[in-house]
Amino acid sequence: MGRASDPDIAAAYDARAAEYVALAGSIEQMDARDAAVIAAWRDGSQGSLLDAGCGPGQWTEFLSRGGREARGIDVSAEFIATARGRHPGIPFEVGSFRDLPLESESLGGILAWYSLIHTPPSDVPEILTEFARVLAPGGSILIGYFDGTPRERFAHAIAPAYFWSADALSEMLADAGFEVVASETRGREPGEVSARPHGSLTARIAAGTLVHTQPEEDRA
Repeated sequence: MGRASDPDIAAAYDARAAEYVALAGSIEQMDARDAAVIAAWRDGSQGSLLDAGCGPGQWTEFLSRGGREARGIDVSAEFIATARGRHPGIPFEVGSFRDLPLESESLGGILAWYSLIHTPPSDVPEILTEFARVLAPGGSILIGYFDGTPRERFAHAIAPAYFWSADALSEMLADAGFEVVASETRGREPGEVSARPHGSLTARIAAGTLVHTQPEEDRA
């Protein structure tokens, strides 16, 4: 597979959704350090939360704990069907990050946990700008990624994926109107789902950011 499009990625995950869910479909299968990072971000945020690239919905459910309003979106119809069955009461929908079905400034936070890894590097700035559009002033984003040589492609088990670094992501986030407030990287331990080095970044909408987008009535 060459440069993966949203339909390519959706088809690849649909074909192996059951396998993925069995391997990594519950919080108990996730690393406790990941859960700690995501919990701290959730508890430090306000407003509605979006799990962008929610998969089978385990992190969306985690975000909803404590009475938080959370929703999930994913390009994979199979993942969304699983998420709806496992977590009734939480809204899930099939959709693309490139054109989120949300009003501008309607969210307090977006979790993009390993959900940008298949996006061609040249397309990531467009998506970060769309994320910025739907975040309210002071809203934040938490990105999980594979740490390595930025933009270097590797053969992921599902679809071609790309390494990133904190510096490379920080530059693009700044261009989209974010300021990075936290960053962490670490190696993996035996028994984790992935063996590749991990990284995460937390960023907030910078004060005075003006996101240029098409009018809401043109986004239908």
